[in-house]
Amino acid sequence: MSEIKGLLKRLSEAHGISGYEDEVRGILKSEIMPYVDEVKVDRLGNLIAIKRGKRPSVMIAAHLDEIGLMVRHIEDEGFIRFSTIGGWFDQTLLNQRVVLHGDRGKVFGVIGSKPPHVMKKEERERLIKSDDMFIDIGASSKEEAESMGISIGTPITIDRRFVELKNGVVTCKAFDNRSGIVIMIEALRRASTEFEVYAVGTVQEEVGLKGARTTAFELMPDVAIATDVTIAGGHPGLEKKHFNVEMGKGAVITVCDAKGRGIITPKSVLRWLKGTAERHKIRYQLSVLEGGTTDATAILLTRSGIPSGVISVPTRYIHTPVEVLDINDLEECANLLARAIEEVGEYF
Repeated sequence: MSEIKGLLKRLSEAHGISGYEDEVRGILKSEIMPYVDEVKVDRLGNLIAIKRGKRPSVMIAAHLDEIGLMVRHIEDEGFIRFSTIGGWFDQTLLNQRVVLHGDRGKVFGVIGSKPPHVMKKEERERLIKSDDMFIDIGASSKEEAESMGISIGTPITIDRRFVELKNGVVTCKAFDNRSGIVIMIEALRRASTEFEVYAVGTVQEEVGLKGARTTAFELMPDVAIATDVTIAGGHPGLEKKHFNVEMGKGAVITVCDAKGRGIITPKSVLRWLKGTAERHKIRYQLSVLEGGTTDATAILLTRSGIPSGVISVPTRYIHTPVEVLDINDLEECANLLARAIEEVGEYF
């Protein structure tokens, strides 16, 4: 297994919903320390790694958290009711295996619902909402569940393993945004830059871009790049006129997302990223998205404004337990970011 693939595997199999990013932050810290001069964790939990150098300074933001669940009620019979944390499409949750991160360690469970065999016709034709689902951990009572270390507020993640498909394509949970963390680490490993770089593992992106707001305010960089995933078309159900970005065709540079309510990338940032890619013959695609935002949206609006952009990995089935990407695209993203932080002084 290649080095970049192995790193993605380690990160995507790690667990950390919004507000509980400790395990992922620990991996990032150990991997990035050899390439920076200082590493610190702020009061919100963001990891800030600093590679000292001259201006202009560059902030790289890769969010640590994944979407997940949280215990909100324990039934007398031991079944768990949960709230969703982050943007789930409820149907992807049904019948998944999950991990409850209790006070006494990991507890495994499965998400169930009323069996279709006993549903009325109108029930079978209706989408099952997460509020009608529950988690079965094998407990026979509320007291037994609590004795296993489960309580109100226990965080829950999907239990999935990293698997290789064909042609360099891989699948796992949480490529959003463990792939962005890989890009950030690999870029620092590959780059030889004289400019100041702030590599930030941000927290709670999936629930409001929170970590990006606070770290950008503290660091006030001259320019910033968020590394993340973006929707890949090229499969049934998506027309090219709506989704021109595809897997296997290189890194994605965002021009605009969320119909402009997110980020409209400044021309200076687009010149920087496109110019770098073209000079080094790095394959790239341009993206205009009607939905979805990244940490770059929050950074762009910090203080008096920070020119910001996004480098993304085209990814299928985002916000599901079976996200899919092409390792070659991940390589292109890491190379683009590495060359960009080397040449930022030519543009800013």
